[in-house]
Amino acid sequence: MASTSVSRVVPASPERVWELIGGFDSLPDWLPYIPSSVSEEGGRVRRLANPDGDEIVERLIEFNEVERHYSYAILQAPFPVVGYLATLRVYSVEGDPSSAEVQWSGRFTPEGATDAETVELFTGIFSDGLEALNTALS
Repeated sequence: MASTSVSRVVPASPERVWELIGGFDSLPDWLPYIPSSVSEEGGRVRRLANPDGDEIVERLIEFNEVERHYSYAILQAPFPVVGYLATLRVYSVEGDPSSAEVQWSGRFTPEGATDAETVELFTGIFSDGLEALNTALS
């Protein structure tokens, strides 16, 4: 099993950040890589499309409004992994109520690729996503 975690401090309060990213179906609101999302099963499944036309289907595993995080599993995607579980989490920054730290982490088992290749893939996706979030909040 492989894993990666990326975090970034963004220029908005934790409440504002969570308002933007806390909805399981909200990726198109801040992540250019995902231009569309369709909610299914009462909001517990999201069917995403990427710019290449690939479909990504994810299931919400855990959601915590108070602690500002959710975890999800990939059910179908063009990625060389199985057993993917990721968490998106928003933290307060001590002493700075106008900033938040956002952490995106995941663990997965490579299939048809090395640990290093899949870690690089998801580290890039998470980093690019948090950069896009920073831009959306700036």
